[in-house]
Amino acid sequence: MYKITAEDEKKLVKLGPYQQAILRLLAEVPQGKVTTYGDLANELSRRDSKWKPSARAVGTTMRNNPCGPYIPCHRVIKSDGELGNFRGGAPGAVKEKAKMLKDEGVEVVKGKINLRVYRYKFTS
Repeated sequence: MYKITAEDEKKLVKLGPYQQAILRLLAEVPQGKVTTYGDLANELSRRDSKWKPSARAVGTTMRNNPCGPYIPCHRVIKSDGELGNFRGGAPGAVKEKAKMLKDEGVEVVKGKINLRVYRYKFTS
């Protein structure tokens, strides 16, 4: 779990309430684990029913994360275990995402992650 700093707070306050909530939730995902766009959307909705689950909105939030890599958008993947996008689809970005995850102990095989092993289970 990443503890959001005062510097992060200065950046987060410039975002909308949904984006702030998603990034705060993402900060709970520790090294060596991943979550999916859908898992984040569903967990936020479970914690606060005013938010409707939207994996697409989570993806947009990840694309605009001003606190990366500390609030770890590289730990968010597709529901089928594929890595998904990174850094707005910049050339070489998905390879960079795979390396970051491997460096944290997540096994990436042929561009996919075994969610049965590496999926983070939200607890609160």
